[in-house]
Amino acid sequence: MKKMFVHYNKNDNMLPIKIWQTDAEAVGEKCIEQAEHLAKLPFAHKWIALMPDTHAGKGMPIGGVIACENVIIPNAVGVDIGCGMAYVQTDIPVEVLRETITGSGNLVHTICGDILRNIPTGFSHFKTPQPSDVLDRAKAEMGRYEADSELIPQIEEGYYQAGTLGGGNHFIELQQDDNGMCGIMLHSGSRHFGNIVGQYFNKIAHELNDKWFSQVPAEWNLPFLPVDTDEGKRYLEWMQLCMDFAYENRAIMLQKVKELFTKHVKRHTGITPVFTDEINCHHNYAALENHFGKDVWVHRKGAISAREGEMGIIPGAMGSYSYIVRGKGDPDSFMSSSHGAGRAYSRSAAMDKFSVESVIVDLKKQNVVLAKNKKSDVAEESRFAYKDINDVMANQTELTEPVKRLFTVGVIKG
Repeated sequence: MKKMFVHYNKNDNMLPIKIWQTDAEAVGEKCIEQAEHLAKLPFAHKWIALMPDTHAGKGMPIGGVIACENVIIPNAVGVDIGCGMAYVQTDIPVEVLRETITGSGNLVHTICGDILRNIPTGFSHFKTPQPSDVLDRAKAEMGRYEADSELIPQIEEGYYQAGTLGGGNHFIELQQDDNGMCGIMLHSGSRHFGNIVGQYFNKIAHELNDKWFSQVPAEWNLPFLPVDTDEGKRYLEWMQLCMDFAYENRAIMLQKVKELFTKHVKRHTGITPVFTDEINCHHNYAALENHFGKDVWVHRKGAISAREGEMGIIPGAMGSYSYIVRGKGDPDSFMSSSHGAGRAYSRSAAMDKFSVESVIVDLKKQNVVLAKNKKSDVAEESRFAYKDINDVMANQTELTEPVKRLFTVGVIKG
């Protein structure tokens, strides 16, 4: 039996909204309102899908999926284009990391501290350009991008951002699976590069929709670009570039973390770690896929692709569980699933409700090491500011199959 309900008013000129939650109250009024806007778009295909971690976003709910015919919506991708997750399993028991003492505490403290020193977080970038195959390729194919001259400087600036974490809910974690083994997980995207590209094309879409007297109200903040227009084609080029950059950014960081992990484990235990089961996946993007007999642009804003057998990552908040999953290919969700726990409180509301001290105490009680340069905003990322990841997983049993459960051991935050 599906753990999903349908929100639908056939007299209101809207498509059905399929929601993997218990009821509309659990989703929230603002989120439902934004989903109803999506359901009234004339180019939406079949229905709108909301994942169990859904909550209100800018224009479109986070944890939302919409399939569009011949149209791309920049704000349904979001401004952190290509944001997503990476993971790798190690063969090192967490007990070894906790019991091996170094000059900086145990190995968890040492590794987390060295990661924080070597990978820029928050608004920090590298002071010198970093290697980037993606950006090198973009420069070699500049003809694909030169029509948007305002964005060209972002390619050069991207070299300073390759391999950087960012802030907010982005993180790097050492985690423990149910067998006591250590895994490494990280969450990041296309950084400032993707943000600028997203805002730029959302503005263009707004201007064109005004010019076309679009029937989509401007206040919905869902301006669209037909994919056969010059502007639509250009957005797709830049979106793909940002997605590739985000993927590479995660891969660079994961490689650096593996190197630092290996250095310290080998130095203090004599063991050389082995890494397996690496995953790297997006959860803010659009892709051309075939669903119900039509090629459509599936926008996943805070959702992962969950085709049958496809591996994915669903993180919880720091100090809670995260999951490695295998997709089940459910057609009703456009073969998607949640991308995380989903916020229960906005950042500002979390700061008001939870104190810095309470978050630090909570992490210490759970034996979680926190590496963060500025702790004054840590309450934004309290685990209590998010929905319970186990409830989220319980609401999408037909979308994904849990393969591995992991708990935070050490976390690096911007």
